[in-house]
Amino acid sequence: MTIYTGTKRHQNIQVLFLPLFDKNITPLENVTIIFDILLEYILEFIAAGISDIGRKRDTNQDSIYLNNNDHVYIVADGMGGHSGGELASTMAVKHMSEYLKSVNLSTSRDKHMKDAILFANNQIKSFADNDETLKGMGTTVVSMIFGDDTVTIGNVGDSRAYLIGRENLFQLSKDHSLVQEKMNMGLYTRQQALEDPHKNILSRTVGFEENVKIDVFSYKLKKGDFFLICSDGLHGKVSDEDIIYMIKKDLIGKKLNFTKIRDCVQRLVRQANENGGQDNISVIIAAAQ
Repeated sequence: MTIYTGTKRHQNIQVLFLPLFDKNITPLENVTIIFDILLEYILEFIAAGISDIGRKRDTNQDSIYLNNNDHVYIVADGMGGHSGGELASTMAVKHMSEYLKSVNLSTSRDKHMKDAILFANNQIKSFADNDETLKGMGTTVVSMIFGDDTVTIGNVGDSRAYLIGRENLFQLSKDHSLVQEKMNMGLYTRQQALEDPHKNILSRTVGFEENVKIDVFSYKLKKGDFFLICSDGLHGKVSDEDIIYMIKKDLIGKKLNFTKIRDCVQRLVRQANENGGQDNISVIIAAAQ
């Protein structure tokens, strides 16, 4: 079990314990009460992920990163030709992960997330600017950093972050695409967006322009929360209803471990392939318990 110490949150828990000691019950009973309350405040994080080539592509231009020690997770979906897309997504997860390892993730996670994506963006753009064959390459990025009682999420492009509750799937990130802009202006319904032949045209990518705009936000965690980040190889081929059905069937209300989460991820990838598998498919599921 992962226990975060030395934080203001846990100092507050210690204060909460002070009035709990009852002279009329045994010391062991006092300790048991305190331990039960402590378990309500301590979160353990379990995550698993897969990146799959799909059924139609010659190469996998997606990249993923999982660090279960620091609770950092990244999905990147590259674009820019046969070699450019694969290189861009690989560089994104490499430079982001290296940057995040160099900073203290116990504080200022919003800033660290934004700076990590900007660092990867500038590294990719600089590399592409020195090679004519790679000009215009870029990648989506969606990333999560878990810590204390919050998760920090950053995204650029149309790779998505979801929160899964007991009955619903909530899209936390917003796509940076031309179709999403039409939806923002009220020109498209969600169904019209799904049917648009140009739905994969992005308005923002990592590595294409120097000062890319990044969405970063935090979400308050509670036990039983599930988070899913994925490339459009999943959310473009498997409906929200099917995603929540599989996660409810495999994970919600179950005693969790790495194997169960990995098996659920594999099932989602398999479903995307059965639905056509036209694109690379990358999925990471993380549970707070």
